[in-house]
Amino acid sequence: MSEDEDDSIYNSEALEEAEEADEIDELEEGFMKGYEGDTTEECAKCRQLLVNYDDTIEIEYDDKTYRFCSEKCAEKFRKKHNL
Repeated sequence: MSEDEDDSIYNSEALEEAEEADEIDELEEGFMKGYEGDTTEECAKCRQLLVNYDDTIEIEYDDKTYRFCSEKCAEKFRKKHNL
C-alpha cells in the first residue's frame, strides 16, 4: 500500500479518526433537534428566528398567540391592529 493510500479517508483507521474529529457540538445538536422537531418560530412582524423564548414578547389577538423579537416589532403589530 502506498503512503497516499495510508493517509486516505478510505483507510478504516483514517475514516474513524475523521468521523471522531467531526463530532457536532451542543449548539449544532440543539439546532438539529429544533429543525427535526419543527419547533423554531419566527417573529410575527420581521420573520427573524426566535432563539430565546424568554426574551420574546407575546401578544394574544383573535384567539392566537403572536411572538415578537423586540418591543419595536410588537408595537408595530399593536398599531396595525389598534391594540
